[in-house]
Amino acid sequence: MGIDISSQSNSIFFVDDAGNHLIKKPFSLPNHQEGANELIKRVIDCLSQYNLSCIKFGMEATSHYAWHLHLYLASSSELLPYKPTFYVLNPSIVKGFKKIYTFLPKTDIIDAIVIAECVRFSKLNPTPLPDFKYAALQRLTRMRYHLVHNLTREKNRALNLIYLKFSTYSQECPFSDIFGKASCAIIENFTPDDIASMPLGDLIKFVSDNGNNRLSDVNKIAEILKTAAKRSFRLHPLLAEANDLALSMTLENIRFMQEQLKKLDKEISKLLKASSQTLTTLPGIGDVLAAAIYAEIGDIKRFKNEAALAKYSGLAWTQYQSGNFNAQDVSLAKCGNQYSQNTILLKLLTV
Repeated sequence: MGIDISSQSNSIFFVDDAGNHLIKKPFSLPNHQEGANELIKRVIDCLSQYNLSCIKFGMEATSHYAWHLHLYLASSSELLPYKPTFYVLNPSIVKGFKKIYTFLPKTDIIDAIVIAECVRFSKLNPTPLPDFKYAALQRLTRMRYHLVHNLTREKNRALNLIYLKFSTYSQECPFSDIFGKASCAIIENFTPDDIASMPLGDLIKFVSDNGNNRLSDVNKIAEILKTAAKRSFRLHPLLAEANDLALSMTLENIRFMQEQLKKLDKEISKLLKASSQTLTTLPGIGDVLAAAIYAEIGDIKRFKNEAALAKYSGLAWTQYQSGNFNAQDVSLAKCGNQYSQNTILLKLLTV
């Protein structure tokens, strides 16, 4: 059975192992629980009509839309006697298989037929049910992955706005973290003119108070700020107010995301401690990185060898060979789990 899944509906088609179409044309059902119940009923009717003993379900891994249907069908006691197996297919597999049919249009109905034929012809391994021991941790680490990317974008936007307001600040910033509390207090509260004209003692006190008296050599920090303020370009008054508002909102976004990261890291560490893993015993791998690798790889015993694991993680290189020529300069294969690949490559690049 081929199922082309979308957020609102599923297109469905039946074919037997000899390639006979068991229904005249594909049909559609809503992508919700009632639609799934109707699908189970039609599947059983078809199996009974043709006296068939088992069924294979094929569906594309279209974002998260296959999640509920896969679990619901797999847990159906009515389907259990027919030994259902499930194949949640990478869209690239379906796209590649579809090329053997020339000039096919792109429609949900056609795709359901192609998916059914793909399952019939291809030597695919059944897709196991999600292991909830890893699924919860995976949701949190993936959330963190996207949050870090959003935080990076906000910081880049903030740096652009800071340059407009105080053009020399980024290059001469005397603070170890330009987005630290004391640094942000300076950026948000003062213009270069304010800093240049402010008595040195007042500036020293402001920096010290906002640094929670933890900054070393506050006098030198204040002097650097004054020098940078004198060298900075001045922003046109008509733009200054709008730029200040945009900068203030961006810095607020950054602070919010940083707090969200702290909450996520705390929960990730909590879930990881309840798991059986040894990744954190390796030098340079903390809870967050260990959790990301552990959640994406899952049970390592499901891989037959290290090459299979490397391919799953996207750490496999393409091969280009023709005659006596065998290329040495080849690129990474664009396949595998993108979260696992990005996590492991990031670690390799920072070791």
